[in-house]
Parts: sequence; structure tokens; C-alpha cells
Amino acid sequence: MPPERTEATNRRPSNTSGWFTIPAPLARLFKTFPLLTYPPNELPARSPSARDVPTLYVFISDQDALRGLPSFNPSCLKWQTFLKLAGVKFRVTPSSNHASPTGALPFLLPPSTPNGPTSHRPIPSNKLEQYAIEKGTFNTPEVRSSRLEAYESLLDHRIRNAWLHSLYLSQPNSALLSHLYVAPVSTSQVVRASVLYQLRHAAEAEILRSTGTRTVDSRALYKGAREAFEALSTVLGSEPWFFDSPDPSLFDATVFAYTHLILDDKLAWEDRRLADILTEFPNLAKHRARILRKCWG
Repeated sequence: MPPERTEATNRRPSNTSGWFTIPAPLARLFKTFPLLTYPPNELPARSPSARDVPTLYVFISDQDALRGLPSFNPSCLKWQTFLKLAGVKFRVTPSSNHASPTGALPFLLPPSTPNGPTSHRPIPSNKLEQYAIEKGTFNTPEVRSSRLEAYESLLDHRIRNAWLHSLYLSQPNSALLSHLYVAPVSTSQVVRASVLYQLRHAAEAEILRSTGTRTVDSRALYKGAREAFEALSTVLGSEPWFFDSPDPSLFDATVFAYTHLILDDKLAWEDRRLADILTEFPNLAKHRARILRKCWG
């Protein structure tokens, strides 16, 4: 409550009537049945207080979560994949940014028992790598390359920008966008229209910040994505994993998070420009298949 509201309430004489004065019958009722302060609500069923394995909260459908399938969101899929590569046993649960303590997915809740601590701090995505190192059964390699930062930038900007345009701004993919992010929110057409506008506005704003331009140039975005995939294809070469690593690393998981979703036949892409570009580089498609086989059989 704002201080000025409190001060105004304190200055009001007790015998003055107003909008917030409790009628006498109700006042007598409250005296008979005093108000109680109840403890905080329990976690919802999707977040049971007793968890024998960690729970990773991601964008995913209820059906896919039950089967432990890949998330349809690149940021979530990156960490879902990396935790699997590290040998961390966990379950996935559908969630949204509004439910995240940090305002973004994914986040992870550690396991708990009925006799254990009553609360656990959620682990945000920027601490999941350390969590995997500490809790995983496999030692994922740490890539040591002076070129790593440059290739990470290709993923974070050129490929991500094209992804944002393809899913959020390309009209032929509107049905897919609605299916993944809009329809699950509400059955109200008004709410859905509002959510769709917000998603597209946010995607456009992010692209413009990244490119430093005033308008979105789709041709330039896909040209940049093709150059990025070509660079990734070149650095991968004929090796199974990036940067001659003996095993897949976090960087492999990051690449897979995009290549898998772009090539996923279960996603009804109508605008297939990104998929057409990616198929020009067979070694990236084979890399995607190796990760998929390793993590999901």
C-alpha cells in the first residue's frame, strides 16, 4: 500500500463514513468471526512439494512433456539437451515466462523430499551449466577455442534473428505461431489477438535492436542466416562434434536447438526458407541427427 494512502487512512476520524467504511452488520460479523491469515498456497500439481528428480520448466505441450520430448523453444531446448548430454536425470513440465521467477524460461527446481527443506531456490538458465557439471554423470567437454565467441555470436544474432522472423513475423507461419504460443494461453479471441500482437511486437523490436536498423529486411536476415550456417558447416567439417571435441559440448547443444526445430517435420512450417537454407549443409543435418539419437534415442 502506498505511504500516502496509509497516511490518509490514519488521518480519517473513526466516526466518518465513506466508501471504505464497513457497515455495522458486517463489522459485527467480523468481530464474531475474526479474519485469519492463511499460509502461502501450495505449489500447483505440476510442481509437487516432493520431487525425486529435478524439474525443468520449459515451453512444451502437455503431451510432449509426459513423453519427455524436445521443447519447441530454442532457449529451452538448448538446456534440455545439455542436461541430457551431461547425464542429469530430470523431468520436463510445461510453463510460461509469467510463471518463471526470472521472467524467462527455462528454470529448474532441484529435487526434494517430504522430510527435506520446505523450499528450494529455482535455478535460472545462466546457472544450469554449473548445475550440470556438479550433478551430471558425464563430463561434458569445455570447448577451448579462440573462435568460440565469434561462432556463438552467429547463433545469438544472425540465426536467432532469422528464427524470430520466420516464426513470429512471417505470415505463412502464423498458424504455427498461434498453435505454439497463442492458443494455449486462452480461448478468448480478444486475449489471443492481444498476445499475438505482443509476441510479434517483441520479436520485431529484438530484431531491430540486434541489426541496428529502422526496418526489418527479411532478405538480409535470411542471407545472414545462410552465411552463419555456412560458417558453422565449415568449422564442423567431417567431425561428429564442433571444435574437434571428443563429445558434444554446450555449443553442440546450442546449434542443435535451432537445427532440430528448423528441420522438425512435426512443426508445420509453411514458410520453409530456413529449412531450405539448412538442407544445403548436410553435415549440420547429420549433426542434428546424432544429437537427437544420443538424447532421445
